[in-house]
Amino acid sequence: MKTKITSQKQNPLLERTEISFEVEHREAGGTPSRLGVRKELASKLKRDVELVYVKRMETRTGTMTAVGEATAYESVEQAKLVEPEHIVARNTTQKEPEKEKEAQEIEEEAEKGEEKAEQEEAETSG
Repeated sequence: MKTKITSQKQNPLLERTEISFEVEHREAGGTPSRLGVRKELASKLKRDVELVYVKRMETRTGTMTAVGEATAYESVEQAKLVEPEHIVARNTTQKEPEKEKEAQEIEEEAEKGEEKAEQEEAETSG
């Protein structure tokens, strides 16, 4: 995943930096997670991850490049004061581990169902 900051504008009134970015995600496959992009942008801006918020991000049709907008604040208090609640929620919620957990539970249920079907088949044929 290659992250490139296309524009960066300082907003002293809101104590933040407004950023436009591009992410090339050819090796990752689908659109990268917000958390991954936040980490990349934070490292490029030399800021803490909690100070960077991805406002929007979408992959251009037919390409492996996502474009988006983000903001990087001077302090966590300022971010919570200025950023809308839904943007803060999107950026602080980590959905990747939940997806992995759900996939694992589904797989375990499928295995249990197969074992049960094998047991029933063995009982009826035996």
